[in-house]
Amino acid sequence: MREHKKMKILDWERSFPLLEQITKRNPVLWLNPKYKRSPVHSSLTERDVKDAEQRLTRFAPYLAKVFPDTQKTKGIVESPLIRIKAGQAEIERRYICSIVGDLWLKADHELPISGSIKARGGIYEVLTHAESLAMEHGLLIQDDDYSILANESFQQFFSSYKIAVGSTGNLGLSIGVMGAKLGFQVTVHMSSDAKLWKKDLLRSRGVEVIEYDSDYSKAVEAGRKQAESDPKIHFVDDENSETLFLGYAVAALRLKKQLDEQEIQVDADHPLFVYLPCGVGGGPGGIAFGLKLVFGEHAHCFFVEPIHSPCMLLGMMTGEHDGVSVQDFGLDNRTIADGLAVGRASGFVGRVMDPLLSGIATVHDEELYKLQALLIDSENIHLEPSAAASLAGVLQVTSDSVGQTYLPKHQMENAVHIVWATGGSMVPVEQMNKDYEIGKRIWEDHQA
Repeated sequence: MREHKKMKILDWERSFPLLEQITKRNPVLWLNPKYKRSPVHSSLTERDVKDAEQRLTRFAPYLAKVFPDTQKTKGIVESPLIRIKAGQAEIERRYICSIVGDLWLKADHELPISGSIKARGGIYEVLTHAESLAMEHGLLIQDDDYSILANESFQQFFSSYKIAVGSTGNLGLSIGVMGAKLGFQVTVHMSSDAKLWKKDLLRSRGVEVIEYDSDYSKAVEAGRKQAESDPKIHFVDDENSETLFLGYAVAALRLKKQLDEQEIQVDADHPLFVYLPCGVGGGPGGIAFGLKLVFGEHAHCFFVEPIHSPCMLLGMMTGEHDGVSVQDFGLDNRTIADGLAVGRASGFVGRVMDPLLSGIATVHDEELYKLQALLIDSENIHLEPSAAASLAGVLQVTSDSVGQTYLPKHQMENAVHIVWATGGSMVPVEQMNKDYEIGKRIWEDHQA
């Protein structure tokens, strides 16, 4: 079996010359040859996404009641869209490049409850499961004021049920915080890449955290096995969950409203470029899916992965999806971007993305630190290193010779670029300062 895979890799190296650069751990930009500008064809539809948005609206009174940081938005978990003009100028100055079009930041690092993009899918899946259980037992109907879920009787009801998830960090946070608040018994299986502060935060909320010396895939496998042994356990499957996927996709409907409010036009002459850090693929895949439903061919979505963990790139490029891992190609899956430290991509997401995703860029860990520090200096926006990957995406697409062939120059002049800031607000100040100092030091070394 191992010899067979080696032969296939040799075949792929002949078919995909870019593989040489990937295996040498050089940053690359891959344009998806399967990308189509035709309408989205999928078993999931815009109606499914709107149904998800309605479910979140039903839960809004409950969220406003139990999470004070959602009261200003009346329980709607959403983030602002921020024009980063100073950040764009600083990127152009330091990298000696020109980003044609305007640069914006979707501030999911500010999302309430769990401070990351995972608040979208993770919280949505827990709420969907809670709604299903309560309705199944005759405790809730759609016309109810869902704030009744804060009553102790519901917490006692949910306490006899369990939720499990495997995570490198942020998904575990969103599942754990939301599940524990409702009353569920929650277990988060965390890989060796997960940050200690995330584990400590979960434990402080009453969540059981089980740690593993291995990577993300082993943590997921352990969570899945736990769920198989107990019918009262709901396993949140980051690799295959359509529920998670739809929760993320709702972001596209919300973004459409924000663009309208800013009077930002999206059409053939005003293309929308969105850059999304990618781990296993659920979060960026769901958002990209939603964007293609809403904006069609005028939305151009790019994923960004660490050079040590380009699992989605390898899966989509070879067409094997979850049939290959980064380790198969001699990569070690070790990166400071803990949320992106995934060796094997979601096959479900990869196949949905085949005709929808414009491309994938990869980035060195050093650049994540540098871009994190740059954004703090220029905009006073504090992201965790993995979230800074989105900035590397816009650099690759607008500056790389391959990226410059993607669309004609006259279309790019009116482009809107949105970098998706996937996490950062819950990072402890000491850790944020430590990462910032690393980035500053790298910049200083380069200038010396």
